[in-house]
Amino acid sequence: MSNAFEVNFDGLVGPTHNYSGLSYGNVASTGNQNAVSNPKLAAKQGLAKMKALHDLGFKQGVLAPHERPDVASLRRLGFSGSDAQVVERAAKEAPAILAAASSASCMWTANAATVSPSGDTADGRVHFTPANLNNKFHRSIEHPTTRRILQAMFANQERFVVHEALPAQMHFGDEGAANHTRFCDRYDGAGVEFFVFGASAFDTRYPKPAKFPARQTLEACQAVARLHGLKEEGVVYAQQDPDTIDAGVFHNDVISVGNRNVLFHHEKSFLHQGEVLAELDRKLAAVGGKFIAIEVPQAEVTVDEAVKSYLFNSQLLSKPDGGMIIVVPEECRNIERVWAYLEKLKASGGPINEVRVFDLKQSMQNGGGPACLRLRVALSEAEIAAVNPRVMMSEALFGTLNAWVDKHYRDRLAPEDLGDPQLLLECRTALDELTRIMGLGSVYPFQLG
Repeated sequence: MSNAFEVNFDGLVGPTHNYSGLSYGNVASTGNQNAVSNPKLAAKQGLAKMKALHDLGFKQGVLAPHERPDVASLRRLGFSGSDAQVVERAAKEAPAILAAASSASCMWTANAATVSPSGDTADGRVHFTPANLNNKFHRSIEHPTTRRILQAMFANQERFVVHEALPAQMHFGDEGAANHTRFCDRYDGAGVEFFVFGASAFDTRYPKPAKFPARQTLEACQAVARLHGLKEEGVVYAQQDPDTIDAGVFHNDVISVGNRNVLFHHEKSFLHQGEVLAELDRKLAAVGGKFIAIEVPQAEVTVDEAVKSYLFNSQLLSKPDGGMIIVVPEECRNIERVWAYLEKLKASGGPINEVRVFDLKQSMQNGGGPACLRLRVALSEAEIAAVNPRVMMSEALFGTLNAWVDKHYRDRLAPEDLGDPQLLLECRTALDELTRIMGLGSVYPFQLG
């Protein structure tokens, strides 16, 4: 291995974690609409995963949640009065809009941004482009705060660039790293960046899904590649199979996952799959890597089973001995054929030789597994040293954040609770303290006035 690492920055679940069923196309999200959530347990489940991976020797950071309800968005939609009155009026007149403005969806930081490491970019800096998440209102309001938080974490402008989000409309719909994977031989070497899109906004030659929306456009992928200064020979674009999107695979990270030179994917992942794999193989070989594709047949695990278990919404982590750990949710163990496949994979003699299972039920019920909860950033030792150190997981930070959750979070949140003005006060009080804990400065609207 080299002196560079893939650092996982997991989203800390926010105090308003709830089940409003806002994500059309995400089967788990809509299927659990109006269930009662447990924000405290959700945050602790996420923290436990972060700490476990930190204890295994992996570099682990934390991304802060957002202020919710988003009163500024509610004001832009015509609700007026004091902040408390805005919330109360929205709850009475437009509870669906209040639910969207209260979503804790920023916890799924795979959608926070697309990241290109310094080994790939023209200026030798790490580039971040926050995702505009234009397809869903409740997510489209995230990117301004996401950008401020990323700027507070990666403030050294000699090492890092945090761009603005792409234009916030359908032609440039961008869902971030959930549709992006980077392949490489070493984390600090040149790599091949793999952009997966659901449809093209301008080119009618590309098919579209019939039932659910294609959230990522080809044009957004191309724009991010240009912003990051990527070379054509270091980029591969692939279209997700439209039928697979219609089966509930709303992001590519629900049907495939990659790490270093390995792509673990389903038989039904991409259109023209053979050509896509051949291009990845050819371009990775050109930068000194040997591409390995592990394809799961439909006969062994169906797309439906993949969606229910989130087998592919997993993390692949490189071990010092050269093997890889696959981090999966508890739901994989509960589906017999999926667990049988994982046992077979572990014993196959291939690169993935260890399985780690985590209980992430609170997140899973809203449609987000291990991969949704983390943003991957490949960093050299010097770049890690330039990251705000107070966002990096440690024994001390783990204890502090657990105590912070115990102090500020509710253990029960029903849909009708979103109209309680006290919830907004609780959220702001918690986040004000969190910015001091994590050394973020003023990043939230209520702090900026």
